[in-house]
Amino acid sequence: MALKLDLTGLLDGPGAPDTVAFAAAMSGAAEIQAAHHAAPPAWANLPSETSHAEACLARVAEIQEDVDVLLVLGIGGSALGASAGLAALAPYGQEWQTGGQRVFVLDSVDPDWIGGILETVPAERMHVNVISKSGGTIETSADFLAFWDHVRRACPSDEAARKRFTVTTDPATGHFRKLCDELGFSTLEVPAGVGGRFSVLSSVGLFPFAFAGLDIESMLVGAAKTDGNLATADPAANPALAWALAHTMHLRAGRNVHVMFPYSWRARLLADWWQQLWAESLGKKWDTQGNAIHVGPTPVRAIGPTDQHSQCQLYMEGPDDKVYTFLQVEKFQKKVTLEAPFADSPAFAHLAHRSFGEIVDAERRGTQVALADAGRPQCTLSLCQLDAFHLGQFFQFFQVATAYAGPLLSVDPYDQPGVEAGKVAALALMGCKGFEERAADIQATESARPCQILTC
Repeated sequence: MALKLDLTGLLDGPGAPDTVAFAAAMSGAAEIQAAHHAAPPAWANLPSETSHAEACLARVAEIQEDVDVLLVLGIGGSALGASAGLAALAPYGQEWQTGGQRVFVLDSVDPDWIGGILETVPAERMHVNVISKSGGTIETSADFLAFWDHVRRACPSDEAARKRFTVTTDPATGHFRKLCDELGFSTLEVPAGVGGRFSVLSSVGLFPFAFAGLDIESMLVGAAKTDGNLATADPAANPALAWALAHTMHLRAGRNVHVMFPYSWRARLLADWWQQLWAESLGKKWDTQGNAIHVGPTPVRAIGPTDQHSQCQLYMEGPDDKVYTFLQVEKFQKKVTLEAPFADSPAFAHLAHRSFGEIVDAERRGTQVALADAGRPQCTLSLCQLDAFHLGQFFQFFQVATAYAGPLLSVDPYDQPGVEAGKVAALALMGCKGFEERAADIQATESARPCQILTC
């Protein structure tokens, strides 16, 4: 019932911090651990708060009798956690199954995808969860308008259509809060002070999880256990602190590519959620003193065993600029065992009476052995099994590790000015009121830039 981190492969080998240097750096990291838990950010308290889970379960009870499909409209932190949790624990084959509660997370404005959902999912059996804290996210606003029109045409009145929506947004301010208060849409709260990439254990993730039938109470218990253990751990025995410190030391040594390698198909989207958390929190131009430093890791997802065949050639023999975290699931939910081979063949003999779980584990260990022989730094994070309790542990572990890593790199892990710059440019290009000056700047810059366009 615990996460287990084997850090050995990050603290030996060429270019890795040795145990003496790591222990010396840990003294400063201990102060960061103490400061984080002495004044925890709002997201860190979510596992111990029951109000959000209760509100989500109550809302699911209100809607589920007449609804087969929940569509989640959000992007980035408003979608990746839900996608990861559903991939990990929801029933297989949601796209083609009939009956049961299905959840689709639409984190795009791709017209083929949106158009396909509009054409194939009956509006009369649909509920729409719109997730936007500020209400200013262009993709979510566009998706909301599209699905409002779709649902409204299938309902006898605006009032009936509004009952098909739940808006997860800021409790007090923002465009969607104003809209919901004025028009009577049902809402769930994104708690004050909780940013999108740290919001998976709030209503942002809990409502889709609850609709899909996941055990959100156990998820919060797992997250709370991990947070409590990390808060009280001796710094030298704190796995999240050790993971963050080792990764920041490798980053400073030139290993700026950090690879998450889940050996579980169900866990594959956990790496996507982690990618945003690690990249957006730590990739910064400015340090906390206002100095330009342009620091940050580049997170990469690799899925085992699949990406042994697509990426490991680079990892074994390419540049030594990467650090690897293998995610192991010790006990899979199902056991599939091979029978005796139907033919005498050297390709089959070693597979007789083996389970697929054994094969996956051998593949993981083989890749790790090969990387170790090549002198490539790696660690292993093990989950006893992939269930709601351990999923909560996983989420909280990496949120806390990211919170530790920010001060280790002297950056604020909670802002994202680079993302905001792109949002502003997109709004200007869409002709949004108030962004006329920025639109003119973009047009002038693009007009002055020499073009080189090739075709084939």
